Amino acid sequence: MPGIVKGPHAGAIRIEEIRHSYEDYRYRAPYKFGGFAVDRVTLLNVECVVRVPSGRSSKGFSSMTMGNNWSFPSRVLTYDQTLGAMKALADKVNALTGSYREYGHPIDINCALEPSYLSAASEVTKELKLSEPIPKLCTLVTASAFDAAIHDAFGKIHGRNVYQTYGPDLLPNDLSKYLGKEYAGRWLNQFLLTRPTPQIPVYHSVGALDPLTRPEVTHLIGDGLPETLGDWMKYSGIDHVKIKLTGDDLDWDLRRVLAIDKVATEVERDRGVARWKYSLDFNERCPDVQHLLQFLHTLKKRNLAAFERIQYVEQPTRRDLSRDRQNVMHEASKLIPVVIDESLTGLDMLLLARDMGYTGVALKACKGQSQAVLMAAAAEINHMFRCVQDLTCPGASLIQSAGIAAHVPGNAGIEANAREYVPAANQQWSAKFPGIFDIRNGRMATETLIGPGLSAV
Repeated sequence: MPGIVKGPHAGAIRIEEIRHSYEDYRYRAPYKFGGFAVDRVTLLNVECVVRVPSGRSSKGFSSMTMGNNWSFPSRVLTYDQTLGAMKALADKVNALTGSYREYGHPIDINCALEPSYLSAASEVTKELKLSEPIPKLCTLVTASAFDAAIHDAFGKIHGRNVYQTYGPDLLPNDLSKYLGKEYAGRWLNQFLLTRPTPQIPVYHSVGALDPLTRPEVTHLIGDGLPETLGDWMKYSGIDHVKIKLTGDDLDWDLRRVLAIDKVATEVERDRGVARWKYSLDFNERCPDVQHLLQFLHTLKKRNLAAFERIQYVEQPTRRDLSRDRQNVMHEASKLIPVVIDESLTGLDMLLLARDMGYTGVALKACKGQSQAVLMAAAAEINHMFRCVQDLTCPGASLIQSAGIAAHVPGNAGIEANAREYVPAANQQWSAKFPGIFDIRNGRMATETLIGPGLSAV
């Protein structure tokens, strides 16, 4: 009837309270990638209270590593400056999120708030007089814990796992609202599993400083955990290895892959494993696509078996695709799937990457739960390869990442680095989820991720 104002959906939530805090940890050993050696992590923890129109309330929690070396890489600003910028931005994100008074699904809330978050990043850049602006990727990482806490609370207030809250009964909009009219008639829950895949292959990362064999160990950590790649493969039953490469030193990168393949071949032969896989991560440092092609062709000539074990290559060249249009990946993708990682900040970049020859996407919890599930749907619709990477996520952030990996159909595996570099941050979580944090058969046991919300608490 005319004049009647339609109220909020009965299942919608409104944010009543939100607050954040930090935890700091040191790495047991430095992790080198993209030209940086990281030896510490700051976790951003977020707690929130939400309410439905009937008055019921529930609490949510999430955590995410700030990852400033990855999300805000700079040759001008120091580590403390970029971390300080992210903390200043987190204060603004907290205020913006806490003052948002509309009812909605967490995805609707995130979509409504993201423009304000990006504006806040520009404000912080000016206020701190930063010589480089806060990148969009960094803003997504800073806001991701807030987004995840709202998803967690939403699932808990409805007594469901979050992956059971993306259907039309609680998310009354199809994908056209979030991805454009081309996606009309498609619903988010059609592209996600409501029950987790029981086991996910774990990609074990090998940083540029990590020793492969005992003679390479220059400093014994002595904490009872493995010290070399070979030891880790035996300890965790690893058959998926992620190899961090320099991107700007072809000979070093080739030698590194061949050395890792030699270690892996010996270990897997002793274990009776016939097949294993690699992923290659150049962290955007290849000068151009021809460098990548030369690497792949040379490796194929020198060691065909090692080449054939490569499952995919992560974003090899510069992350600003719109200003790097000449480095198309069509030829490289004919050899090996090439996935977009750092550049994936929204649907626009996914589609640009697809047009430039990228054939896959790396989904990450650190870019937000809302983005992860929407990009998973867009990737499947666009017939793109899917994998889940982390940002050395410990504790609750790894549980969230594992949830994404276990609920995205066709996912190739999950990267889980915290057990290697910062196991101290996992201690309070490992007893409740041993299959997530203590990998012994090369697989993450994700069948337990069925609790309400994000399953963490």
